[in-house]
Amino acid sequence: MDELFENYLSRPNVRQPILTQYCDGQKVQCQSRGWMTQWGSKALGDRGYSAIEILRYYYGNDMYINVAEEISGVPASWPGYDLDIGASGSKVLQIQEQLNAISQAYPALPKVNEDGIYGTLTKASVRKFQNIFDLPETGIVDYSTWYKIQEIYVGVTRIAELQ
Repeated sequence: MDELFENYLSRPNVRQPILTQYCDGQKVQCQSRGWMTQWGSKALGDRGYSAIEILRYYYGNDMYINVAEEISGVPASWPGYDLDIGASGSKVLQIQEQLNAISQAYPALPKVNEDGIYGTLTKASVRKFQNIFDLPETGIVDYSTWYKIQEIYVGVTRIAELQ
């Protein structure tokens, strides 16, 4: 998974990250006209455009793809094991904090105690999160649930968008 996050976009003399977002152009429309879409970029790829050529087609010739020397910060990497009843520690606390932040935008998601202990309230909140975001409703934070929580947390807290 870390390989997906090692590349980032930049422009010369711009210090903040470049905002990118997903929209397929069919089910999910971009907020602004002319933004890259899944199907628009696929069509360009079918015509032989490289990744950087597709980006520059949409966003101009001063767009660059860079590789990070080190990957850190949010989203944090999956701990390598599932979180379930009885788990405890910093990873459980992180998930609890993120679920509570997500619940601000998704009120159907129950708030949990931020105590670093994976109890029944945390399990119920994870199960509801999985329901809302079309994941298998196990109440267990597995690999896919972990990264979906990270994705939604970043989106609702706007960490990826600096103004």
